[in-house]
Amino acid sequence: MHQEGAVRNGMGSNAANVSFASLASFKDKAGMKGQRSTLQRWRFACGNMSYRVKLLTGCVVVLLALYCTSRAASIIGWDDQYPEVRSGSPSRHRYTVLINTWKRYELLKKTVAHYSSCSNVDAVNVIWSEPQPPTKELHSKLTEVTERNQVEVRFNINKVDELNNRFKPIAGIRTDAVFSVDDDLVIPCPTMDLAFSVWLSAPRSMVGFVPRMHWPKQSKHGREEYTYGGWWSVWWTGTYSMILTKASFLHKDYLDLYTNTMPSSILNFVKHERNCEDIAMSFLVANVTNASPLWVKGEVHEIGSTGISSLSGHTQHRTDCMNYFVEIFGHMPLVSTRVKATDASEIWFW
Repeated sequence: MHQEGAVRNGMGSNAANVSFASLASFKDKAGMKGQRSTLQRWRFACGNMSYRVKLLTGCVVVLLALYCTSRAASIIGWDDQYPEVRSGSPSRHRYTVLINTWKRYELLKKTVAHYSSCSNVDAVNVIWSEPQPPTKELHSKLTEVTERNQVEVRFNINKVDELNNRFKPIAGIRTDAVFSVDDDLVIPCPTMDLAFSVWLSAPRSMVGFVPRMHWPKQSKHGREEYTYGGWWSVWWTGTYSMILTKASFLHKDYLDLYTNTMPSSILNFVKHERNCEDIAMSFLVANVTNASPLWVKGEVHEIGSTGISSLSGHTQHRTDCMNYFVEIFGHMPLVSTRVKATDASEIWFW
């Protein structure tokens, strides 16, 4: 009985010892788990904090990069947009359109309506050389269209019909830039904005859409002679030295220089031959600047019938013009180039 009790007491004692040991072990394990849990929470919190810091730093870097990118153009002096209408004097940041016309009234209405809708146009001037003045109906129609676009239209009436009228100085022009264009050419306004932005970078150059070239040739008389290169020669070689004034930006000062300083023999030649006034202007500008013009690649829509360029003997006639002008100038002032301006956002490959 005593032994049995002792055994029982021993078993009880052992059980108690086991219980206490198990409890202690459990507490140790629980403590270790708690420590691990706390450590894991701490690591998780630190990890989250590190992630948040990295995320915040990344956001700051991105925002800073965006800010620097947006400011870079103005810091460097570039404009990321084509020039828009600005407040104050329009002399620098707008241009005047000069439309040369001859008895094509429906075409004139279309071109005046189009160019007056372009945002940077200050006024539209119609170069009128017909024997009779424009009718009240035509004047009223053009005024109605341009007033709708908040642009003024003016008729520059000439008493004598000659191509030199195209470059007569015009009183009241408020802009430095003028855009000379034929009444059958329509150039989209975004393309006009591109060309105008190019002209602003080189305001003493001719900037436009119709390039041509002078090609040297061997002379039988030992003097320098040249052949007029049309569009296909420009397309084939990528080289040009003239921008025709059927679609060209130029400084208004050249109107005065052409009319008042061009050799009278050249003015008389243009008057009687009824051709080559655009070549004469190219000679004059190149002689002043000793630089090439600038060709802008863009859409040019011809909405009229073919002109004198489609007539037989046109290239030879233009060749004769050039060589006569070289003789009068005493040298060839034209400068050739392969530079072409284009809108990089609209092309896939440079």
